[in-house]
Amino acid sequence: MIRDSIKAAQVAAMKSGDKARLAAVRLILAKLKDKDIELRTAANIPDDDTIVTDVLQKMVKQRRESIAMYEQGGRPELAAVEAAEVAVIEDFLPAQMGEDEVKAAIEAIKAEVGAAGPKDMGKVIAALKAKHGTQIDMSKASALVKAALA
Repeated sequence: MIRDSIKAAQVAAMKSGDKARLAAVRLILAKLKDKDIELRTAANIPDDDTIVTDVLQKMVKQRRESIAMYEQGGRPELAAVEAAEVAVIEDFLPAQMGEDEVKAAIEAIKAEVGAAGPKDMGKVIAALKAKHGTQIDMSKASALVKAALA
């Protein structure tokens, strides 16, 4: 389980004295705790690895947006801190599919749901997220789906 590897990484970072990595791992654990509290009232709780992967992907997306903003604002030192956090977070994410693999998955799902044009984009994206949500960056995948259905 991904959560166990994150906790083990926290212990390892404490023992090695890697303060930057420890801070990033603690941020991850705090976000996971927030998500756990949020899901206490949920009707159906998804698989733990799915929850963790979803939280990690959101964290990476937030950090990348922050990096862009810091670079626009002329704050490269803050962008470097965010980039270091992204590197730590990505260590725990499952391996992402390459662009060719994503295109192949899109074509398979397109044939499966019988998608013909841009109006079927929602069906294809929903099926893609259900099957490969943890292995695909959905922001990039939506552009590929749009191109495949055009």
